[in-house]
Amino acid sequence: MPPGHGRCSTGPLPTVRTVDRRQTDARTRITVLVALAANLLIAAAKAAGGLVTASPALLSEAAHSVADSVNEVFLLVALRRSRRSPDARHPFGYGKERYFWSLLAAVGIFVMGGCFSFYQGIHALGEDKQESHAGYLAGLAVLAVALIAEGGSLVRALYQLRRQKEGAADPALRTVIAEDGTAVLGVLLAMAGMGLHMITGQVVWEASASLAIGLLLVYVAYRLGREARDRLIGEAVTPELRESLSEFLHRQPEIDNVAELLTMRLGMDSTLVAARVDLTPGFDSEEVELVCVRIKKRIAATWPQADHVFLDITEAPAA
Repeated sequence: MPPGHGRCSTGPLPTVRTVDRRQTDARTRITVLVALAANLLIAAAKAAGGLVTASPALLSEAAHSVADSVNEVFLLVALRRSRRSPDARHPFGYGKERYFWSLLAAVGIFVMGGCFSFYQGIHALGEDKQESHAGYLAGLAVLAVALIAEGGSLVRALYQLRRQKEGAADPALRTVIAEDGTAVLGVLLAMAGMGLHMITGQVVWEASASLAIGLLLVYVAYRLGREARDRLIGEAVTPELRESLSEFLHRQPEIDNVAELLTMRLGMDSTLVAARVDLTPGFDSEEVELVCVRIKKRIAATWPQADHVFLDITEAPAA
């Protein structure tokens, strides 16, 4: 056990990553704004068409677009608030704001989209009156325009995902892709339900389309909510990254044993790394400090996202 045992820690690293994150967030903001503009226009058109035709599938799609619009406002708030600097109350920063607002977006999809779609489908099945097809062609035309707009927004989001290296881990971008992808499938379901209703005269087809849209939205909301929950309660880094960190620590000549290694994602580009290590004998307190600084610099150079590193220099238990 080294005589200078104790804890060594590092604060956040003021690197160029902050600039890179702002540039990436700016691109994500454009993607969200494109999706928001498309959804607002589409929601108004769907609502008008749904009220004229009394189509449950079209009204379900209108509720879906309204939910998506509200959620995109949540994502814009998340992008702005998650970039705030650490303070005394939140010393690890506000990176998890993204996950909180993504969770609210998932709740919005479930309540405003999924539940309303279920209501429309069940209500249509319980109707005894003969459904009128007046205006259905106009309703199908509205859905066709919506399909083009939603498809364009989805292409924009997928393009950014391909360009952005860490895009798959960005909850804002993932939510936009999930919403746009679900919107495209929902429009196709609504068009199929309305078309079969017109051909067969059976409202069950359109009601089934509305119920299918509801199931689709509930599933997407569940997936997004589960991912946001995992991030909020504290999720470790990927097994590959943890293994790389462990191998790095074991390779250090000053470290005799790594008793414990804990990690937690604090945001898109912020990770906490805490390790309890046993140093080889013979180090005094000043040398222990130099060892900590050197290890910290090596970790920062190799994994820039590891901006909070804590080393607990203590005697490890015997194997």
